[in-house]
Amino acid sequence: MYISCTIGIRNYQPEEGFMFNDPKPNDINNWVCIMERSTELEIVPVQNYLSNLDIPSNILTKRDSAFNLSVGDLALVYLYVPKEYEEEARQAIEEMDLPDDSDGED
Repeated sequence: MYISCTIGIRNYQPEEGFMFNDPKPNDINNWVCIMERSTELEIVPVQNYLSNLDIPSNILTKRDSAFNLSVGDLALVYLYVPKEYEEEARQAIEEMDLPDDSDGED
């Protein structure tokens, strides 16, 4: 027996440009996103650095494990800190020697 599942999606009208909107960090109560990168490998060292400075932080990954993607909009990784640590964390990141977010050309 075959049952169609299209009944619920026939009337679905996505927002204009739905598939092409820039992904946004989630709004999380009392936490603020201070960094967005395409892989955890870029975020974890920053989280460790902040931890050494006693600045709490958490990583939120939007990596799509079903497709095992590690680049692009389906693999974004965000670093969050509590709102009261935002200024201190941003200043610490500025002082870090991070490679610029370019395509590797000098």
